Amino acid sequence: MKVIGINSSPRGSKSQTLRLVRTVLEGASEAGAMTELIDLSKLDIKYCNACATCFATGRCVHDDDFSELFRKILGCDGLVLGSPNYFHTVTAQMKTMLDRMADAVHCQLLIGKYGCSVATAGSPASGEVTGYLNKILVGFGASVVGEAGASPRIPGEMEAAEERGFALGGELVEAIRDQKVYPDQEKVHQEMREHFKALVEMNKDLWTHEHEHWKRIG
Repeated sequence: MKVIGINSSPRGSKSQTLRLVRTVLEGASEAGAMTELIDLSKLDIKYCNACATCFATGRCVHDDDFSELFRKILGCDGLVLGSPNYFHTVTAQMKTMLDRMADAVHCQLLIGKYGCSVATAGSPASGEVTGYLNKILVGFGASVVGEAGASPRIPGEMEAAEERGFALGGELVEAIRDQKVYPDQEKVHQEMREHFKALVEMNKDLWTHEHEHWKRIG
């Protein structure tokens, strides 16, 4: 079992979000998973230019670090996404990565995977980011286990969030092992599959790679 954690804070070793991502990975490791930490700020990931080449070929026109990162995402069983709250949303680093995953949402490539999110904020607003990230994970086909967040400026919040994060790592591994089903999320998954199957069918002459993907999985 492989769980990867992706930290999108640009603050390096000073990042409080990094602390939370690491804590979740520690909990997952304690529960028996192999883990890997990825720092988005150290990667060269260019902006998506909406050329739709990936829809047609399954490959991106950019030659950068995204392809290897995407390979790791598709190869993992569990995914931990972490970002501080920058103006009510994720950092530019996280958004750039997510924008490059358009083929993943069209093909629902995270079906069968499990995820969770962590966030920090200068005010009690970490939930804005964890809510967004978890919605993204479900939209890509993954099942979401939960979240952990904190405002580090409030005494005791980071410590409580780290405790929650460690437990979250264990819950993530347990959900993967048990292939846990979340009925509310399954409803969304079904709606997303039907939507994108229809969308790809409408564009089958242009989006040949995605059309072949949907045919291949039945």
